[in-house]
Amino acid sequence: MAARDQQSAEERLIARYFRPLATHPGAFGLTDDAAILTPPPGCDLVLTTDGVIAGVHFFADDPPDTIGRKALRMNLSDLAAKGARPLGFLMSAALPAGIEEQWLPAFAAGLGADAERYQCPLLGGDTDRTPGPTSISIAALGAVPQGKMVRRAAAKAGDYVVVTGTIGDAALGVLLRREIGLGDRLRLDASMREHLRQRYLLPQPRNALAEAVLQHASAAIDVSDGLAGDLAKLCRASGVAAEIDVARVPLSDAARAALAADPTLIEKVLTGGDDYEIVLTLPPERLASLRAAAARAAVAVSEIGRIVSGDAARFVHDGKELKFDRPSFSHF
Repeated sequence: MAARDQQSAEERLIARYFRPLATHPGAFGLTDDAAILTPPPGCDLVLTTDGVIAGVHFFADDPPDTIGRKALRMNLSDLAAKGARPLGFLMSAALPAGIEEQWLPAFAAGLGADAERYQCPLLGGDTDRTPGPTSISIAALGAVPQGKMVRRAAAKAGDYVVVTGTIGDAALGVLLRREIGLGDRLRLDASMREHLRQRYLLPQPRNALAEAVLQHASAAIDVSDGLAGDLAKLCRASGVAAEIDVARVPLSDAARAALAADPTLIEKVLTGGDDYEIVLTLPPERLASLRAAAARAAVAVSEIGRIVSGDAARFVHDGKELKFDRPSFSHF
């Protein structure tokens, strides 16, 4: 009997779509039950996991290639905020029946392109059928010099608060997708609408800045659940407070146009999630060096406030503290 006939459907699926992504020698071409990963000398392993579910984190008819890339990039963003460089990832995929031919090739192609781009190969995982929606869970592994991982818990009063990129685009992109006619009401042109759509579909993890985060940040967290919510988590872990000048929070032209048409969207911008930027704290004397490193990495950074004594993150706009009905994205 031919070897192909002896393989299960799952083995054939893995061989066809996922084995090409397993370029690390310790993955054994996905032919074993486990992989081997030796950390670089003098380094700690950094472990993180995150996942996406259809109807919760992405729309079921989103392009399959962006779903695979987004699932990986969410985890890469966590590594970047820790100052870690990627080593590889594990993936568990729960797939509905009939998804293979029309969906899986594009999904695997997108995932493979980013695995190569970020030098983060597939090491192993699991595939299952599910009667429910598509679910992709990834666990990523990275490396930092021993004892040097940047945590949430070391911000100090007097530190500056800095954020990468722009805030609120992805949350606005989701709103545009859900509310027919919203783009017209907000008077957004076609390029602005596409910018917001792409920021939702495909995050831009700031791994190019990971080394600078490692060298300069006192504390950091990736912005996945909204700037307000994630900064509050950092403050709680560090036992400090933050005062943020909302006027200094970096916004894209599209987000500024949306706010000009509807100022109430400021809460969605600050709390909506899916930014996958980094918010970090650092001593004032480190800011110039961080800016220089960010310029070399072609990543925009903005100083938006200070760490102070206390136990909360305050967002001040036109002299008044903003109060949010839902200060952070939550699954529960």
